[in-house]
Amino acid sequence: MSRIPTPYEALAALFARHGREAYGEAVTQEEHGLQCAACARADGAPAALVVAALLHDVGHLLELNDDAFGLHRHDSVGAGYLTRYFGPEVTEPVRLHVAAKRYLCATEPGYLGRLSAASTYTLGKQGGPMRPEELPAFEAEPYAAQALRLRRWDESGKREGLEIAPLSAYRAEIEALLRPQ
Repeated sequence: MSRIPTPYEALAALFARHGREAYGEAVTQEEHGLQCAACARADGAPAALVVAALLHDVGHLLELNDDAFGLHRHDSVGAGYLTRYFGPEVTEPVRLHVAAKRYLCATEPGYLGRLSAASTYTLGKQGGPMRPEELPAFEAEPYAAQALRLRRWDESGKREGLEIAPLSAYRAEIEALLRPQ
């Protein structure tokens, strides 16, 4: 009889299976998530936001890519998957991180110009900068502020050759945030 993997083991298996894949950036999926989590830790973010930063692109690991830049609806796919393990303090920033990119492109002068080439390309697939009538709905989201923080780490977590802690360094934080099964 085979043992059911723990949530951490299931997440680690996803990274082991697909984390070394590229998605249009200079780093792999795994390196990107780990860099984002390291940025969140360095910024003093609470554990839930560190884990959200680590797992924000998990949707890319779950379904076939739309193109060389990944799965364009990875935010909703990833958040949906993560709800089996975590509460909204982790899943909502994940769900909103693409909307946060669209929001920042619409509201912050110069933000669009700081996006990587891959992020600029996917922005077009994700609806482009938010239109003025879309802004209030995003601003009213309970986790909008966390998603904006996550988005900034997302843009910072794309540096080639950066020394980073492995996935196992986040195990305690992941396990502490798990919903009762």
